[in-house]
Amino acid sequence: MTHLQGISGFSFAEGGVVAPRGFVSSGIAAGLKSGGKRDIAVVAAKECVPAAAVFTTNRVAAAPVIVSRRHIAGGCVRALVVNAANANACTGTQGERDAESMALTLAEALSCHAEHIIVASTGVIGVPLPVDRILSAIPEAVATLDDRNGTHAAEAIMTTDTFPKEIAVSFELEGRRITVGGMAKGSGMIAPNMATMIALLTTDAPLSSEGCDSALRAAVATTFNRITVDSDSSTNDTALLMASGEAGGDIIGPDSPGFTSVAQAIHVVAGELARMIARDGEGATKLVTVTVGGAASDADAEKAAFAVANSPLVKTALFGSDANWGRVAGAVGRSGADVDPDKLDIDFAGIPMCRSGCGVTFDEDEAASALSGTEVEISVNLNLGEGAAVVWTCDLSYEYVRINGDYRS
Repeated sequence: MTHLQGISGFSFAEGGVVAPRGFVSSGIAAGLKSGGKRDIAVVAAKECVPAAAVFTTNRVAAAPVIVSRRHIAGGCVRALVVNAANANACTGTQGERDAESMALTLAEALSCHAEHIIVASTGVIGVPLPVDRILSAIPEAVATLDDRNGTHAAEAIMTTDTFPKEIAVSFELEGRRITVGGMAKGSGMIAPNMATMIALLTTDAPLSSEGCDSALRAAVATTFNRITVDSDSSTNDTALLMASGEAGGDIIGPDSPGFTSVAQAIHVVAGELARMIARDGEGATKLVTVTVGGAASDADAEKAAFAVANSPLVKTALFGSDANWGRVAGAVGRSGADVDPDKLDIDFAGIPMCRSGCGVTFDEDEAASALSGTEVEISVNLNLGEGAAVVWTCDLSYEYVRINGDYRS
């Protein structure tokens, strides 16, 4: 289920987003979701801590994104509050006031400044936020904060997700144990930059705000920005990193000796969460890894990989375990990357399908069996240079259409 094996020096830790010292979380039901499911999450540090965030690049940005962009400018965050079931997007000035009210209510409960609160929302777009219900629930969420596990918070931010997404890893740095934890949500409307996702990463490493920003942006670039479910980018994407510093030691900035190790751990956690999101794509039955190598540049490799990963024809073929490699060739050819058809190689699940632009003989039954698993890899070699990229996606099933045909119901 994870790719942590083989990465030297890291081990799993229990607790998810509160595995690092200095963080508490809660997840409660405020009646926003049906069936009494958790729908309000709060994650807080003991005090305002160094932090950084990245947000959607969609020009139609949701109110909580607009508010949180202002709040993160100071590089210091005390807590994050998330509501599910309503995106508070395309809700005008009232939506911004509602997002500010969420920040203010949590700030009052934590005795801090509202500017130190990050707000996130997820759910249906264009519907007024049931803000009174949320504001009345926030004190309860604060009263139930604890550091035992982050699962309740991870459950509360889910929408069409089928499982909570959380992970934590630890490693040794100069005799001190450093932990990085995280949680995320995302299942549909997943495509960079970023995806329809909310993610919070926490660490007890003594990162500065500049260190947080550098590490987070580097991690996002090749994790959350390398996943796609349906090529639709959202209005609400938010990824936040908070550093409590409770592991001790000197402040770690981008140029500090320990920065590389901490940044790698953050990348590991972000990568695991990104793959969980792709695996849990709406209606998905398979996690698909698209690897492109031999490109003229990394940018070309990324273009080709996303063209394959976003192709409905490729994704439906994978749902049917059909080794239709010609659809991959077509996607690569229209990607905008530099391609020489006579040098193109394609493998499905490790089985050669195409060499030098032409099909090769393979066993159809063997291929169908290899593609029927829950994890599938498509490998493309353009044989033009050293550029490479990896993108994660999923197959496209009947269930995706059913989920999105009545999403507002």
